[in-house]
Amino acid sequence: MKVVAAYLLALLGGNESPSAKDIEAILGSVGAEADSDRVALLLKELEGKDILEVIAAGKEKFASVPSGGGGGVVVSSGGGGGAAAAPAAEEKKEEAKEEPKEESDDVSVLLSMLL
Repeated sequence: MKVVAAYLLALLGGNESPSAKDIEAILGSVGAEADSDRVALLLKELEGKDILEVIAAGKEKFASVPSGGGGGVVVSSGGGGGAAAAPAAEEKKEEAKEEPKEESDDVSVLLSMLL
């Protein structure tokens, strides 16, 4: 994602055709390292394409992707005291212990969704 973001920042800055060096300079200015393979892949896939058309096509693809939701609300019957609450409390503790997942930085996945 950071490579794509740097590419878009270069475009917003007025550079109509960002190079690998431009992308690496943007990422370097904020202390991020640029993976040259990912930069090359992005530039290869976007070569000769209008970024606005690519984004519009990507939006259409995202619109057809299910985005979750629809899970029903579980309601417990209040009878029986605290015995039913104990498993729910344990379940909440387990959920809280889960490590937050890192954001994917896979340019090829993003490109496959946009192109």
